[in-house]
Amino acid sequence: MNLVIDVGNTLVKLAVFQLDEVVFKDGFEQDYFFKKILLIKKKYPLIKDVIVGSSGKLSEVQLKCLETNFSFTRLSNELKLPFKNLYKTPKTLGVDRLALMASASNKYTNTNVLVIDSGTCITYDFINAQNEYLGGAISLGLNMRYEALQYFTQALPLLEKKNIKHFVGDSTETCIHSGVVNGLIQEIQGVINQYTEEYEDLTIILTGGDANFLSKPLKSSIFVNSNFLLEGLNYLLNYNLK
Repeated sequence: MNLVIDVGNTLVKLAVFQLDEVVFKDGFEQDYFFKKILLIKKKYPLIKDVIVGSSGKLSEVQLKCLETNFSFTRLSNELKLPFKNLYKTPKTLGVDRLALMASASNKYTNTNVLVIDSGTCITYDFINAQNEYLGGAISLGLNMRYEALQYFTQALPLLEKKNIKHFVGDSTETCIHSGVVNGLIQEIQGVINQYTEEYEDLTIILTGGDANFLSKPLKSSIFVNSNFLLEGLNYLLNYNLK
């Protein structure tokens, strides 16, 4: 059994894997870290190995807790990767993106794959049919767009995300929702169109916290997988334990 942990900018997400199958998954704020880890260890005593992928930060005490209770691996660019990394600045590449590409490499061999991760930021990552990671793009996430409108203006309110009925807003609130939600949908669709024109037989994966929310209005044929990053972490752990 493996324990995989994704430390994001907002939440800590973890999963327990029995081989390639998720048998338990949870997401929580960092304040609950020690309690959750000890409960996991008690409930699943067969867990031996743990891998941590971190775009956020764990404290030294939290890392020590993992090192004490498990055989500990921290995802970094120094690990053995199952694909060729052509990113020009690999040391600046977020480890969450490495995990996504590992998942794509494992699940879609000999295929052009675009992975769109809709979290705090929107990341676009592309691996080609030759198993080469070329890079992608980073953009503002859904909530960040709402927050930016409120933070950088004096009059606009902070709103919760909401699906729009029509792209023409008829009030300040509906205009904000149209600008944020429709704007992001048009961005994602536009990026997909660019990749589709450039690369044949493109597989598109949408993952992250807002994946289900964003998938409905998108016109493209996409696969939604909320576990894609966690599956990539598990695959990388096993790949480096061989």
